[in-house]
Amino acid sequence: MGVLVVNLGTPEAPTPHAIRQYLAEFLSDQRVVELPRLLWLPILYGVILRSRPKRLAPRYAGIWLEGGSPLLVYSRRQADGLAERLAASGLDVRVELAMRYGRPAIADAMAALRAAGCERIVVLPLYPQYSGSTTGSVVDAVMAQVGPLGLVSKPRVIEHFYEDPAYLDALAGRIARHWQDHGHPDKLLMSFHGLPRRMIDRGDPYYRHCLETAALLRQRLGLIESRSEVTFQSRFGAQRWLEPYTLPRLQALPGEGVKSVDVVCPGFMADCLETLEEIDQLCREAFIEAGGKQFRYIPALNDDPTWLDGMARLVQRQLQT
Repeated sequence: MGVLVVNLGTPEAPTPHAIRQYLAEFLSDQRVVELPRLLWLPILYGVILRSRPKRLAPRYAGIWLEGGSPLLVYSRRQADGLAERLAASGLDVRVELAMRYGRPAIADAMAALRAAGCERIVVLPLYPQYSGSTTGSVVDAVMAQVGPLGLVSKPRVIEHFYEDPAYLDALAGRIARHWQDHGHPDKLLMSFHGLPRRMIDRGDPYYRHCLETAALLRQRLGLIESRSEVTFQSRFGAQRWLEPYTLPRLQALPGEGVKSVDVVCPGFMADCLETLEEIDQLCREAFIEAGGKQFRYIPALNDDPTWLDGMARLVQRQLQT
């Protein structure tokens, strides 16, 4: 048996060249950008990839860890922690980590599982809330390897876990411990990655999954709805995305009497540019400049032991059915 853990991906280095390679693959995925290729590719290669990598390089450099990108470092720790727990439970399981964009590539990780004799494979995309642009894209890439690898049965994909107690308990525990150590804020902001609104209008369940996660998290924390908000970050382009947008809401909150805010990003299972730089740096500055007094970012679950235990339970249920 094999398990493939998949996260989004990351540049291999905080350099314009590496970032350009990563963005070229990421933004060429039609699941991510749905514009007609004849319209989009000239914009991507003629405009975006000429300027954006240079702007992003210092931002990536500011969060880079000794072992590489935070997303890759923490994703590796998650895969390793999962493997340790599955082995301790007596299961003979090979665990491989892959990135949807960049390396380690899904094709290479699938080939490694096949070479190890794995006929039955469970895929765990590290996206709690399903979207066609994230989990759906992972499924496309995984299933494209079934024929070339000669797999008899299709891999089983854990398509979402937004409502799973293993995930919610780990997340609620993370927040509760933070409050125990630092006290409660005026408001908790739950910032999810944004999506173009048109994807939701066409039936993508992502927005509903985010709201359900937030509601279930409030229940576990005993929060009344007025003490928390759901917002959406990382908007790209001029089209309308899911609202409200995180940064403008943080700029508005001090004027509404909110002087202290904690921000958690429930959809990010590993810290990355969008959490460490966009939230903990840019959004922090915006809130303080607008008159806020205290801003605290609650880190992603990363390699939290409670979450690693939860990952193991998620996977074991699939392996044993």
